[in-house]
Amino acid sequence: MANATETKFGDPATRLAQTDCWTLLLRPKQPTLGALVLVCREPVQAFADVSAKAFAEMQGMVRRIEAALHDVVGYERINYLMLMMVDPDVHFHVIPRYDGSRSFDGVAFPDAGWPGPPALEAAVTLDATTTARLGAALREALQRTAA
Repeated sequence: MANATETKFGDPATRLAQTDCWTLLLRPKQPTLGALVLVCREPVQAFADVSAKAFAEMQGMVRRIEAALHDVVGYERINYLMLMMVDPDVHFHVIPRYDGSRSFDGVAFPDAGWPGPPALEAAVTLDATTTARLGAALREALQRTAA
């Protein structure tokens, strides 16, 4: 059963990968190309309460995320933001960072905050077609990294 944060970010439609303890979602509003949300599936609202199993799984998820985003986006830096002000379930916003802009499916995705903090409000809202295509590209890249 999805928690409230998974549901808010579109699970199961935006789901890219899932383990026992984590769900990886495509962020519907993209401050940069390939922005994701990594949500803990455990019923915890404090990072210190995440289980040892979840911490171990998180390492594998981070490796897969970074490899897949490198392939699809070609990021220069990556930011993991644990904001948890509105959505209290433990989760991270994963924001690939780059100088300038990236393009996918004919849509430009500028990094409006580069080289400073990410500009989360300056986001591209994905339509259904771009969501499906970007999700498919990221799922394929994540599958390659699972091997």
